[in-house]
Amino acid sequence: MAETMKALVKPQAAAGLRLSRVPLPTIGAHDVLVKVKASSICGTDLHIYRWDPWAQGRLKPPLIVGHEFCGEIVDKGAEVAEVQIGDLVSAESHVTCGLCDMCRTGRGHLCRHTRILGVDRDGCFAEYVAIPALNAWVDPPGMPAEIASLQENFGNAVHTAFTVDLRSKKVLVTGCGPVGLMTIAVAKAIGARSVYTSDISPYRLELAQRMGADLVLNAAQSDIVQTILTETEGEGVDVLLEMSGAASALRDGFTVLKPGGEVALLGLPSRPVSFDFDSLVIFKGVTVHGIIGRLLWETWYQARGLLRSGAVDLAPLVTHRFALDDYEKAFALMAAGECGKVVMLP
Repeated sequence: MAETMKALVKPQAAAGLRLSRVPLPTIGAHDVLVKVKASSICGTDLHIYRWDPWAQGRLKPPLIVGHEFCGEIVDKGAEVAEVQIGDLVSAESHVTCGLCDMCRTGRGHLCRHTRILGVDRDGCFAEYVAIPALNAWVDPPGMPAEIASLQENFGNAVHTAFTVDLRSKKVLVTGCGPVGLMTIAVAKAIGARSVYTSDISPYRLELAQRMGADLVLNAAQSDIVQTILTETEGEGVDVLLEMSGAASALRDGFTVLKPGGEVALLGLPSRPVSFDFDSLVIFKGVTVHGIIGRLLWETWYQARGLLRSGAVDLAPLVTHRFALDDYEKAFALMAAGECGKVVMLP
């Protein structure tokens, strides 16, 4: 095995990334070394590429970026018994401490000392990545690498959709980025009565139809509030799943939400949002859930069930594939929004 590898690095506190040769990762007694077979680009990676205020406040370059991947275990530490060399694995990107009050009370996804791959420690846009063995998720034989690489991101959609009982409910999904598209499929699979969705990208709205949305609305061309109230005979929706972080989507979504309805918020606004809490939250008596990461490991088992049963098919979401060397084209496509999931192959 070579002593160096190719990796996509955030070299300094500025916009952009750089493809470099770096030392092969070392592993500790409880770690595994994974040879990456496929990795996929997340919205978080785009924030890092652009070096927006969130990234500026969180990252400490230099750092290998990327956190969604699958690969083969090629080495393991002396104390690792859970997985074996040769196993094909994906990974939970949140490395938790196991000792804080959140971890010890079954809420590890809220660990006070979480270190995220590609954000707080070296990530997977590389030929190899080192992770704790406990973060490895063994994939079933025959799962395509590009689908296996999506599972971490798919977990965001599963966590969002399973937070609220969607059975027989009218659901609005605002934002048709990749996680929003996956959330549409999950909502339909677990029994939503109808799923409405909004976005400003015709490309992604077409994908939303393919993933099972009953009604797609272009927020740049339609009156979202009036259209949904008409569709629901004036009632509004039972559940809002907000995936975009857009201020207009938040306001429209809460406006068409029924009194007593529920909201799950995954999208991150790029700046503070002015919001009428009195009329849209308090006087409506709504319940709001903030969503972060995935439940460890409940969400992973739920995701496994949806994928292996065939209830959700992620294949239509993989719209583009690039070699790691062509990362500039891959990130430009993500920034343009004319894509589903973009997969990079080392």
